Amino acid sequence: MDLCKAAILSIMRGQLHGANGFLHQAIALAHQSRNTQAIIYTYSLMANLAYVQGELDNAEKLFKAAMSFMLSGGTPQDDNGVIEMSLKLATIYAGQNKNDLAETGFQFCTESLEAKLEKFKELPAEEQSEELRMETRLLLGLTFDSHARYMAATHRLSRAVLDYKRALLICQEEQGETHPQSLVLLSDLATILDLQGRHDEALPLVKQAVELSREAGHPDQHVLLGNMAGVLLHNGLFEESVKLYREALALAQSVGDEEAVEQIREGLKEVGNRRKAKKAETEVPKTGTDAPKTETD
Repeated sequence: MDLCKAAILSIMRGQLHGANGFLHQAIALAHQSRNTQAIIYTYSLMANLAYVQGELDNAEKLFKAAMSFMLSGGTPQDDNGVIEMSLKLATIYAGQNKNDLAETGFQFCTESLEAKLEKFKELPAEEQSEELRMETRLLLGLTFDSHARYMAATHRLSRAVLDYKRALLICQEEQGETHPQSLVLLSDLATILDLQGRHDEALPLVKQAVELSREAGHPDQHVLLGNMAGVLLHNGLFEESVKLYREALALAQSVGDEEAVEQIREGLKEVGNRRKAKKAETEVPKTGTDAPKTETD
């Protein structure tokens, strides 16, 4: 496990190549010692590392390997660890445009978790584990969140709204309305409503997310500010939009979020383009006596 700890430390430092090296040594030792738990744990780390690096094919193989060892060792299919890996696989399939596999995976996760939560209700009070119930419900919320992102990416916005609302409700009930993830979900919901053209519904939600994020010191406040700036833009509130975009840009630059910096700059460009378009609409061509005179024969 020392090699796995070294890999985790390397990942935290951004040294991904070094982390890969440690993990390959660790999996070799785990197989040599036939330590099933170490094999599962190491494959899981390797799979997650491949996933964040965008190596989806490799991540798929590694998650499947970890799940195979879990299931062959007697771990039930509705174990949260198995379902969490199944959710990662569904997300990978979505990224690979393997839509049938993605939908099947999301459905398996949703139905397994909902059935598991129903079983909890039937257990005697002394056999109920509040920690496991909460973990299971939060995993269901994560499933709704992941599926909502998939629906949004494939332009199925109505279903995305429904899933975001379900994920938001679970997160607020289990972790509170000011929890960082609750605020992200609230902002994401507002963004999808905005994409649907429901700007009046989106604005109060994203405003609430930003206000609460300021109070709580949200770590990704620049993302929420950028989302709100976009909604303001689509409501025609250009001055307010620019102000928030600039604030978001400064925060994104300070934390080194290059992806957000690029998105915010694109937002500022869009504000400029819309201002020009609006100005052009208000300019009326000269007519009548003010029109330029032309010579006639």
